[in-house]
Amino acid sequence: MSKTKWRSVDGIVLLNKPIGLSSNQALQRVRRLYRAAKAGHTGALDPLATGMLPLCLGEATKFSQFLLDANKRYLTCIQLGKRTTTGDREGEILSHEPVPALTDAELEAILDRFRGEIEQIPPMYSALKHEGKPLYEYARQGIVIERKRRQVTISDLTLVSRTEDSLTLDIQCSKGTYIRTIGEDIGEALGCGAHLKSLHRISTAGYAPEGMLTLEEFEAIAEQGEAALDAHLMPMDSAVDYLHRIELPAHDTKDMLFGRTVSSPIPLEEGSLLRLYDQDSQDFLGLGKIKETNIRPHRLLNTSESANK
Repeated sequence: MSKTKWRSVDGIVLLNKPIGLSSNQALQRVRRLYRAAKAGHTGALDPLATGMLPLCLGEATKFSQFLLDANKRYLTCIQLGKRTTTGDREGEILSHEPVPALTDAELEAILDRFRGEIEQIPPMYSALKHEGKPLYEYARQGIVIERKRRQVTISDLTLVSRTEDSLTLDIQCSKGTYIRTIGEDIGEALGCGAHLKSLHRISTAGYAPEGMLTLEEFEAIAEQGEAALDAHLMPMDSAVDYLHRIELPAHDTKDMLFGRTVSSPIPLEEGSLLRLYDQDSQDFLGLGKIKETNIRPHRLLNTSESANK
């Protein structure tokens, strides 16, 4: 078998992750299709989960943290009346409880407890690390680690549909939110227990779900050649397009790329992050940070290797 010849390719693609694969397994499949020398994903989805997984290739990996920190939107189905060891359908069933017959108004009153600023205890079956190991490794050994409560924001929680023993919810939330925990907590609030039956990430960082491609679609495009694949790369600055845009004249662009501080053309708040562009070429240079009245280099592209997509 010939050794893969990796190439420099920069940009972001949106994978519709299939069920059954870890985020890293899915990443590596797409990376090999692109032959990308460097790649990373932006916030793991459980193997059970499907949906949007932004993948950063090449220089775009410098901005993956901004996608990791972004708000997310999920569609989830919660199975009522059954608690499981993992909080999802893959765990062993711990209990069966009758599901209370609630009116729509009574159910909405309970769901309202989970809107806005709420506190969660991260589940043991999560990738959150303790002493360098993910919690799920301890959980598999039957070890329970004490976890601190954390505050998250549920900006929208909409009941899409309901049956006698299930709820389908559309949830928009801040980073670090565990949908599995929301499902379990709703089950406790109803007094019958619950677990996640399915979980699909609709979007992250405002990327439209219409831009997602499945692994099968990526593989079909790859058969047309790498140029066809590259046509689906989104620009690197799409990860940070909510930041203020500053265009630098040629002399300031040169100073910035050499790691020098330049004067800010407009007054901005101390510590603000900015998207920087060359005024003439409109090439994206990376990020700068305000220090007093100046802009300091913060996270710049390697212009010797980047195509400045």
